[in-house]
Amino acid sequence: MAILGSIIKTAIDIRDALVSEKPPIESQKEVLKSLLEKAKNTAFGKYYGFSKILEADDTQKSFSENIPYFDYHQMETEWWSKTQEGLEDICWPGKPSYFARSSGTTGKNSKRIPVTDAMVEAIRATGIKQVGALANFDIPSDFYDKEIMMLGSSTNLEEQDQFMEGEISGISASNIPFWFRGYYKPGEEIAQMEDWDEKVETIAKRARDWDIGALSGIPSWIELMLKEVIEYHGAKNIHEIWPNLKVYTSGGVAFQPYEKSFNQLLAHPIIVIDTYLASEGFLAFQNRPETTSMKLVTDNGIYFEFVPFNPEYINEDGSLSQDAPALTLAEVEADVDYVLIISTVSGAWRYLIGDTIAFTDIEKAEIKITGRTKFFLNVVGSQLSVNKMEVALREMEEKFDIKIPEFTLAAIKIDGEFYHHWYLGTETKINSEEIANALDESLKEANKNYEVARSKALKGVKVTTINPEIFNEWNAKNKKKGGQVKMEKVMNEKKFAEWEAFVETQIK
Repeated sequence: MAILGSIIKTAIDIRDALVSEKPPIESQKEVLKSLLEKAKNTAFGKYYGFSKILEADDTQKSFSENIPYFDYHQMETEWWSKTQEGLEDICWPGKPSYFARSSGTTGKNSKRIPVTDAMVEAIRATGIKQVGALANFDIPSDFYDKEIMMLGSSTNLEEQDQFMEGEISGISASNIPFWFRGYYKPGEEIAQMEDWDEKVETIAKRARDWDIGALSGIPSWIELMLKEVIEYHGAKNIHEIWPNLKVYTSGGVAFQPYEKSFNQLLAHPIIVIDTYLASEGFLAFQNRPETTSMKLVTDNGIYFEFVPFNPEYINEDGSLSQDAPALTLAEVEADVDYVLIISTVSGAWRYLIGDTIAFTDIEKAEIKITGRTKFFLNVVGSQLSVNKMEVALREMEEKFDIKIPEFTLAAIKIDGEFYHHWYLGTETKINSEEIANALDESLKEANKNYEVARSKALKGVKVTTINPEIFNEWNAKNKKKGGQVKMEKVMNEKKFAEWEAFVETQIK
């Protein structure tokens, strides 16, 4: 047993035994009051009367009644643009040190989200909490001597006006503690590479020099990297290269769609731990092995609200209607889809992050991500969320013994009738009509609204199967490879026409 690994594991076990957390509902009340107190003299705080909100008998209720919802466009246009011009004390005291660029799933134009020193510290503190949670998993002491492969876009930050800019992974990497740098792979030089293909090729060449015990990154890009490493070395699986690989920390998107294809790259199962690190903050992480759900970080710089995910509350562009009700953590119910709203130490206020979640355990504040507000297909009343789509596709994987790590779809008109046209990423040849019928039946059984739509305005389902690699190339064309880039699951007709034209160029 490695001495250092034993020391680290013992320290984690002791911390887990000593640290006690307040109940999440109580913690959230304290976080909101702290946010309001610290920001009451900012331009935003004065405009919306934070001082008066703090004097109210029910701070949470007063907050929700006096502050409107903001999506990125509204927050950036009305407030963050002033910060970008160099003005201080706009949404948070002082000026942020960084702006996180996030292309996400919304297109070519990157969002620029402020990251304050307080948020950097909050992310670091949550990272420590996550490491502490490893005590709950059955991980041997020698694991803590191994290196960690953290894969993302370039960690090279750019100076933009008075701020440093980059993806949140790059900002986090630039603030890695000195004692951790020896464990961190692929190392600063490779991590700063802008060209994704060059980065992965270099990692493949160096792979045997490292003793990797853990991986961290978005599943689709981690999977591509592992395939490249395996192919370069002529190996059967990644454990022939990294025999001590035991943990994968997933992030950005749900791991389940990638589980089947990911596991084929391994010689034996590894521990998969889900995390929820967005450009806006470190929101949640899997705290225990008995569940794949993630625990909201309720005591560290982020205040959460939850809007029921009902069609009447969602505008066509994915934003929220201002009359949509917001619930506190004390008011939510289990197994109900909610639009997630956050207020943070980076000066995001009642901010629509764009994700939908559902609670699996309210007492423990554990959630699962169920989709995106913009990935909600309701053109003909079908009311399909990404979660329902994912569940149906997992059924298709089992029924047809195939892997479908990627997909996208749109409601399109064919001869004047609406159809749902699915593109499924799979390497297996399969009868498209057969899987279309099976997918249709699965959705009818699982979703009453979909069943009603199929009996009226929705004429049918069409499926096209393509190589999963085409989805990655689409992302590369429209955004860039790697990092936090994710595939849009639902497209409008115009975007879908561009997608189909692109697919044609890839299969010729």
